[in-house]
Amino acid sequence: MPQQYLHHIGRCLLATAAPIRASLIPTRLKNVGCCENGFLLVVVKRWSSTVSSRAPIRQGTATPSEVYSEKVRDKAISEDAHQLKIIEALDSLYKDIGHYSPPPKQTAMTKMFKGFFGGTSAQKVDTSRMPKGLYIHGAVGGGKTYCMDLFHDIAPVRRKLRVHFHSFMSDVHARIHKVKQQTVHDASLGTKPRVYDPIPPVADEITEDAWLICFDEFQVTDIADAMILKRLFTELFNNGVVVVATSNRPPDDLYKNGLQRSNFIPFIQILKDRCNIISLDSGIDYRQRRLPGSKSSIYFIKSECDADAEMNKIFKFLSSKENDTVRPKTLTILGRNVTFEKTCGQVVDCTFEELCDRPLGASDYLTMAQFFHTVFIRNLPQLNLKMKSQARRFITMIDTFYDNRVRVVISSEFAHNQIFRPDNGDGELTPDDHRMLMDDLGIKMNSTEAKTSIFTGEEELFAFERTISRLSEMQTKEYWDSWDKHR
Repeated sequence: MPQQYLHHIGRCLLATAAPIRASLIPTRLKNVGCCENGFLLVVVKRWSSTVSSRAPIRQGTATPSEVYSEKVRDKAISEDAHQLKIIEALDSLYKDIGHYSPPPKQTAMTKMFKGFFGGTSAQKVDTSRMPKGLYIHGAVGGGKTYCMDLFHDIAPVRRKLRVHFHSFMSDVHARIHKVKQQTVHDASLGTKPRVYDPIPPVADEITEDAWLICFDEFQVTDIADAMILKRLFTELFNNGVVVVATSNRPPDDLYKNGLQRSNFIPFIQILKDRCNIISLDSGIDYRQRRLPGSKSSIYFIKSECDADAEMNKIFKFLSSKENDTVRPKTLTILGRNVTFEKTCGQVVDCTFEELCDRPLGASDYLTMAQFFHTVFIRNLPQLNLKMKSQARRFITMIDTFYDNRVRVVISSEFAHNQIFRPDNGDGELTPDDHRMLMDDLGIKMNSTEAKTSIFTGEEELFAFERTISRLSEMQTKEYWDSWDKHR
């Protein structure tokens, strides 16, 4: 389904210099157009699907438990009793979807009525006959994603999708914007445009691409996401979509202490109604166990070595393998130009400020992941509540790079498990900018509203456990070598 993967997010600018040679285009980017002066027309995957490093499995030839047992016998993995419970639940879902046929596509006329009348005219699916999905939650590094990916790979379904939740919601917002732009208002009906809900047609588009959706890292931190999830997932479930998701949080803790959470709570019940909830909490972080010793050849602590010199050596070595020169490069992402000062082919050398001080988001990091196989991050500071925006960007960036097997080389004053502290950096728990916002909103320091996650940094603290775990795995040779298999 090529239309499911390719998404045009840039357009050709300027035409004054020699075109970029085709040999300089990364092998991972298919159907990429070029223009001059370093501006690039980038066509990337619409979804950030992870293609794992394991050998492909033919669909429908074995159940999840059979494949898992085979991998244990081959010593590819160690048997884990907690994972086996997840695999048994996935076995049941595997059997259910084998006897399930999603509803037929709706006609254009039905979609039009569904949009203008909030979905009331569209025939709804009998959800009582649908297979229930699975929501897997637990501590980081326990194997949730591994189990879900195993299921996704062998599920006997043609229209299926495995996607990181950040990337999915980024695409949803882009689709909503597109639908709103395409809405035509009839001037004869008056100056006021009629009420139009873009969620149903967006849900229809998604359903046409996939009716089995596997979400990795299901988490809600953005109020814009929180406010549309109930309507979006109600439409998806009504369209017959089956959901499998992994998360570090149980459903009741999603968007915990978030702004206007009362509007989000109805979504939690919808999720519980349509998914079986299961926990995987073995107390073991397999990513940490794979970290070989305390020293890494790609994470440099400045007090232990000349970090800049070591990183320069690696950059020079990797650049020697690229068919390009060291130069700035500009990517056009959703109509914006994002410039990186030091690149060579598919290698980019950045400072932390260049990556996280600028207003970049999930779509920017996803485009980077499609274009670069190695990202250098120099001068990673110790993050605190005063740097909460930068911390959120760093978390999103590492999630995106990890999901796409992008390599990172990092220098810092601190070890990777010490780069976040839960205060203002000077012992204060409430930064000055938060105090000013609380004053503007009339919120008192010890009130219930002051405990909202936007002020406490609780969401960042929780997510950073996952970031540290992933940084551990990203330092291993196994991870470093996985990009060749992923591209």
